[in-house]
This record gives sequence, structure tokens and C-alpha cells, in this order.
Amino acid sequence: MYELALKLMALTNNKEENSKLTTEEIGDNHVATNINTPLRDDAFDLSREEKIKKIAKNFEEIMVTLGLDLTDDSLQGTPKRVAKLYVNEFFDGLDPNKKPKATVFDNKFHYNNMLIEKNINIISNCEHHFLPIIGKAHVGYISSGKVIGLSKMNRIVEYYSKRPQVQERLTRQIVDELKKALNTEDVAVVIDTKHMCVTTRGIKDHESSTVTMEYSGKFQEEDVRKEFLGYINMELK
Repeated sequence: MYELALKLMALTNNKEENSKLTTEEIGDNHVATNINTPLRDDAFDLSREEKIKKIAKNFEEIMVTLGLDLTDDSLQGTPKRVAKLYVNEFFDGLDPNKKPKATVFDNKFHYNNMLIEKNINIISNCEHHFLPIIGKAHVGYISSGKVIGLSKMNRIVEYYSKRPQVQERLTRQIVDELKKALNTEDVAVVIDTKHMCVTTRGIKDHESSTVTMEYSGKFQEEDVRKEFLGYINMELK
């Protein structure tokens, strides 16, 4: 276990180094190696229709291996339904063409206080077990001269949620996207979710939730952070 801990601590963004950990060594340890979602170089060689067809065939094999009878009326359409769910819904955020255009406007009202969009729905999937992550995101920023349409913040959260995720990475991705769109460092994101891999397997804990946060710019100042957390009704720890 000590040797594994040393390996995990030594992980870098270098894919060649990360590949030295075997599946057996990683086990149930949650490893996130990069702020970018790890994608293959050929990730977009297949069309959506080709991906659906291939996933359906593979999922059919899983069902058959489990001993299910796919000639049954209730089951025969399941492989394609699952494939369409993966490609068109659950993991739609893997497609860069689906990335929302972050339209920004001049801050003509000279509103210089923080703006917060809270209780944004999160529906994602954990990349370790492909089970749902469900909860809320709270997003805040202080304008440096630009403002963003309120719905765009929801769409940015949704886009990065719709992919196999690690909550820490998701939090960072949302912050970085807003920083780029608004040309400001003053961004904060807090995410509070329940992970179905915790509630439905292993420890089967139905009460706990996972909270991650990322504070940038002025939000790293204690008084600004307290104000933000006060608005979203969370205590500063």
C-alpha cells in the first residue's frame, strides 16, 4: 500500500508516466491524472451513428454474458437504447461541437459586485464505475468589464458534466471555462453531489455527499469567500 501511495503521488500530466500504473494496482483508488478529460487521439474518427452501432453490439454481448435472453420483447431493444443514451445524452459533453458558445456582453451597468448562479442541476457520471453523480453547482464571478448570459453558466456546467467525470476535475473545468470566457480571474465554483457509486455499492452510504470547490482571484480572499458561501448557504470550513 505504501508503494502504491508513492506511485499515486508521483503521477504527472504525462500520459506515458500515468500508464505505468496497472489496473490491478489502481483498484478502487480514485485517480484523476489531468484537468483535461482523457481522450484518445482517434476519439472523433467514428460518427455518432457508428458509435451507437458499436456500443449497442458490445452492450448486447454484456447482456448475453450475464445470461439475459435478448429475444424477450422487453430486452431486445435495450442495447441500442443504452448506446443512444451514452452517445446522445450521458456523454454528449465529449463532443467539442456541443460546447456552448459563451456569449458575453459589456458590463454597461457597471455592476462590480459578485454575481451568483446557484443550485444549477448536475447530472454526471463517475468515470470509475459509470454510475450517476447527481447534485448542485453554485457559480459566482466578479466582472472585469464583461458579463455572461445567466443561462450560459448553466450550459457550461451541463456541458462539462455530460462526460465521464471526476468531481474535482469537473469543478476545475467549469472555473477555467468561465475565466476564459469572462477574461477574469475572479471566479468561484462549489459543487455538492451524491455519487451513486457510494450509495449503491461498496459502503452503500445514502447520507453523505461530496463537496468540491475552486476559488480563483478575489475569491481566494477570506472575506470575499465568506460572502460567496453565505449567499449559497454553506458554512466556511
